[in-house]
Amino acid sequence: MKYSVAFASEVDSWKWAKRAEVLGFHAAWFYDTQLLNPDVFICMALAAHETERIRLGTGVLVPSNRIEPVTANALASLNKLAPGRIDFGVGTGFTARRTMGQGAVSLATTRRYIETVQTMLKGEIAEWLDTDGPHKVKFLDAELGLINLEDDIPLWFSAFGPKSQQLTAELGAGWLNFGAANAGAALETMRNAWVAAGRDANTLQSNLFFLGAVLTGDEAQDEARLMAQAGPSTSVIFHNFADEVGAMGGANLDLGPMSNLLNEYLQKHEQYEPADARYLSNHKGHLMYVRPEETHVTPELVKATTFSGTQAELVEQLQSIRDAGYDQVTVQVVHGHEQALDDWAEVFAAV
Repeated sequence: MKYSVAFASEVDSWKWAKRAEVLGFHAAWFYDTQLLNPDVFICMALAAHETERIRLGTGVLVPSNRIEPVTANALASLNKLAPGRIDFGVGTGFTARRTMGQGAVSLATTRRYIETVQTMLKGEIAEWLDTDGPHKVKFLDAELGLINLEDDIPLWFSAFGPKSQQLTAELGAGWLNFGAANAGAALETMRNAWVAAGRDANTLQSNLFFLGAVLTGDEAQDEARLMAQAGPSTSVIFHNFADEVGAMGGANLDLGPMSNLLNEYLQKHEQYEPADARYLSNHKGHLMYVRPEETHVTPELVKATTFSGTQAELVEQLQSIRDAGYDQVTVQVVHGHEQALDDWAEVFAAV
């Protein structure tokens, strides 16, 4: 099983991608979240220039963020900087679109987007669908060597539901899963979709993304680590429900022990302004930090909902994930706590 790192993209992420390379990490993945972080391709270009071996992937691009010819050009440009080390991760959009008050892009639109980008990366003429209809597009001077269309750029797709997993299988893409909950069952469902599409189960590539904290046994230190390094993932659970059900709409949701916590957050969500764009506050700090008003996110809840534990506990969990069949796991390191890379490197080495 390969071990990788993910970043909420920063212009300094290259420093930590370089450190990850030294530590033997397989890949560094960069989030595409335009209203929270610097541009993903700028951050990846810096990392491409400063590294030699580690793979660099978009984790994940969102189709609505830029038109297909621009995406193809950006990927081919990165491939020039880091030949054969670029991965094209893409999804229908969560954070990047929720921060603008939008839902996911349709699977049909996403598929067309992916196929157009891939066709262009092959150096072929693609049919790009703009608002005024279809247009034929291709790279006009690829032979000048200003971009790299020679080295392959593998496709990875973020897929949770059955239809998106079916699309993953039809495209023959690597599969990106986010969150350690029910990871084994999710992989089995994805594997069934892969086989149903007529593919060999052994050819499925799978990558599990997560946030977590390596705990030390010191209570005060561990609480701080949980809140800073893993807590942002727990916050997202509530951000998501607030979007899905609307303010106070989740009062009767049966979420077991978390029902009251959701109701508590929805009451705070109801106070966000402007009232017609509460998503602007709801997603502030998304996957980067726990906001002061998110008092329902406690160290105990964080430990229960993230990939956190002592080194021995994490090694056992990772062995279970490996045995389930995952090819790769990716830990997101949080802004200001990038030194956790060294802690995770020790955990991964012990698996």
